[in-house]
Amino acid sequence: MHLVICAKQIPDPETPPAAFRIDAATNSVVPAAGISPVLSPFDAQAAEAALRIREQAGEGKITVISLGKESAQAAIKQVLAMGADEGVLLNDDAFEGGDSYATAHALAAAIRKLGDVDAVFCGRQAADWDMGQVGLGIAEELGWPSAIFAKDVQVADGAITVQRVLTDGFETVRVPLPAVVTVSNELGDPRYPKLQQIMQAAKKTVTTWG
Repeated sequence: MHLVICAKQIPDPETPPAAFRIDAATNSVVPAAGISPVLSPFDAQAAEAALRIREQAGEGKITVISLGKESAQAAIKQVLAMGADEGVLLNDDAFEGGDSYATAHALAAAIRKLGDVDAVFCGRQAADWDMGQVGLGIAEELGWPSAIFAKDVQVADGAITVQRVLTDGFETVRVPLPAVVTVSNELGDPRYPKLQQIMQAAKKTVTTWG
């Protein structure tokens, strides 16, 4: 079984709003000085869901993919420290300024290039823009079924069973693999890597694709 986690690096949500400023020439946000970006919390929960599935299955490979600048390797390394096996960074000037569709298009291309993927896990939304579109965009690009806002995920008999969070309760759906799942915070806290795992992840090479 080959599982993919899509991870995004975002500005630290704890950053005071006053620390940001707008570049008038480009009309873009200038990152806060001295405050490192972090892995989007929802993507950490997506990683936790994938890791639980591999533990239940007793085997499998997990690849983490991120689209961003060279600094996004830090987000990949965090997921590697949690237990993922390999990382891929999509870093190219062609990706600059892309919207949700462009991001989903590039991530789907990377997933196709991996070639043997059984399931893709994304956070329910990125914790910076909160759009929640990329996961479903990947599913649409790949032509795979999807389930969103998952609080529990189980894989058995070539299908994935997802307990979804609704506004008025929960819903259980079952879709065939390969599939895309977006994971909600109701899944529970992601695991915290031990020091040895962090050190091992720091030594792993992240593959870069343009």
